[in-house]
Amino acid sequence: MQSQDVSQRQAPRSARGTGTIDVEQAEAALVEHYPRLVRLAYLVLPPGLGRSRRVLTAHALAQRALPRGRKQPAVLPAQASGREDDPGYACLRERVLRAALEAARPRTGLPRLAQLPPLLPQVWGLRLFPRSGGADELALDQRLSALSAPARAAYVLRGLEQLADPDVREILAAAGVTDPGGALASANGVPAQPGLLSSPEFDPCSLQARPTDLMRRRQHTKAALAAAAALAVCGALVALPGGGWGPDGAAAPSYAENPAAEAALDPGRLTRVSPTAWRTSARTDFSVWPARGPLTGDRALLRRALAVWARPGETVRVSATPGTQTGGPAGPPQLLYAGEVDAARVVVLYDGLRVARYAEPKNGTQGAALDFARVDGATGAGASALVLGRSDGNVRYLTAPWVTKAAQRDLTKPDAAATPLALSGGVTAPLASSALQPGSCTSWTALQLTDASGSQLTTDLGELVPAHLTAGRPGSAGEASGAEGLRTWAPFACSLSAERSAGIRSVNAWAFAQQPLPDGSGSAAWVCTRAETWRGDGTAALAQFRTPGGAAGAVVAKGTDVPACGPRDPHVLAGVLWKSAAGSWYLLAAGSRDTSSIRATGGVTASGQGPLLAAKAEQGARADLKGTLAGGREISGLR
Repeated sequence: MQSQDVSQRQAPRSARGTGTIDVEQAEAALVEHYPRLVRLAYLVLPPGLGRSRRVLTAHALAQRALPRGRKQPAVLPAQASGREDDPGYACLRERVLRAALEAARPRTGLPRLAQLPPLLPQVWGLRLFPRSGGADELALDQRLSALSAPARAAYVLRGLEQLADPDVREILAAAGVTDPGGALASANGVPAQPGLLSSPEFDPCSLQARPTDLMRRRQHTKAALAAAAALAVCGALVALPGGGWGPDGAAAPSYAENPAAEAALDPGRLTRVSPTAWRTSARTDFSVWPARGPLTGDRALLRRALAVWARPGETVRVSATPGTQTGGPAGPPQLLYAGEVDAARVVVLYDGLRVARYAEPKNGTQGAALDFARVDGATGAGASALVLGRSDGNVRYLTAPWVTKAAQRDLTKPDAAATPLALSGGVTAPLASSALQPGSCTSWTALQLTDASGSQLTTDLGELVPAHLTAGRPGSAGEASGAEGLRTWAPFACSLSAERSAGIRSVNAWAFAQQPLPDGSGSAAWVCTRAETWRGDGTAALAQFRTPGGAAGAVVAKGTDVPACGPRDPHVLAGVLWKSAAGSWYLLAAGSRDTSSIRATGGVTASGQGPLLAAKAEQGARADLKGTLAGGREISGLR
């Protein structure tokens, strides 16, 4: 059940008033609400500016919003709480919106002031951009970039400012929008996610900094001026309306001539594997994937992808799984795919350690993206599929050459048959991505791939490489695609959402105990799900508890970077406070089958022989658990 803050209730429109403000009042409002005004401008500005320029432009627009005259007319909005009943804030918000919308309009003749690069503020030698969010923020940013500037403004006013539609129309009209109703209608196509609008992904006041041209700064004055001139010419060509991609696309200018670096950027030197190499190779990893896709012969596209990988420009959106380096390749990488995926041209490359995915829009020269993922040591099921693209809540995969069939399966319905999925040139038809679904979890779609050895399950967790799903005791776990594995995963599938965008390689579900409940109402299931990462650290073990007839399990304990529940230490101990139907509270604890005794201290004092413990407890009690294994070693409970 959600509670609503009283401060966000809408006042009647009759409460709206008009008046004037002076410069001192506007300045006070600017200082107090500066971060919110800058965030508003950043969200409305066109994404094609690039994240660094959007940040500086948003700050410039907020600072220019201060009225020049001593008095300024202001309209008080309908909400009557906090900043919303401040006429100074209302005036500044309208001026910021008007300037941001003006900056987003197509150029006709001489550019307007808002369309020029900001004179102030300026940052030399650094690129500034907001901190990266997760898959939800990325999906929302992509949806907002597809909207017009007035529609983005309508969405932000309604989601971030919590304004009613009539007030949004009035503010948009005051800011110069000719069709406020149409802007609101377009904004309705994007689900409301006010929490994401307040995330660090869209906060231009909390920034990360990266260098621009370290090597060029050390050159003498003549070389520095020449490089700056080349950069200015390149930027002007990219900004020309109706122009195409340059030879290097959205890449930054070259830093220095280097034979090894130049070889890595030569499309003619890309490694291309024979389509039949995997049949005779002793390896089943990405090194034996052939180059596929209809654009593998497009040298211009391949050159742009390589150049952007080596030196991404300011307009390139770069993302990487945790622990993955984003530097250029040491030598010519291997080409895995080049083709069109939905509305983008996509190139997938592999350098022996990482997979890099380059994507550019089919129409236009703005919005290139570069994504990285570690895949060192990938083999078999871990190298069976890669994400080619995501759109409209769906995902497409490129599968390994040894995959013969593909299907989609709902993990929450273990008895339902898998739905066949079309394969064309190794590319799957689109299937729903549970990693992109906001809100409550009612299903979880997994990709089932079949090869000569059998079937495996993988699932999208918002990264380039899907996570491999297994089931069983650590060290001897099997594929989750079997009947027993599907039944094990079904009540706990939605817990996979906790592992999104964390660099997950595989997730195992282990039903380590069944515990009879003290009131005789049946037996509860204990399951440990452990997520292994590509980088080694960052592993997460979740102990989950499910009562008889429960639709889903509940996470009751978690361990991060612990060996418990893993192949190095296939033991686990966890506990939970449980309330019976009669209203009595109990401490229930369970360990793996080789646990010889369990004892509880702290808020509950109890002990017992064997891998199960049940003791009466008080509501809210907290207990520390210790277990002793059959060999005498002591283990602690997950917390």
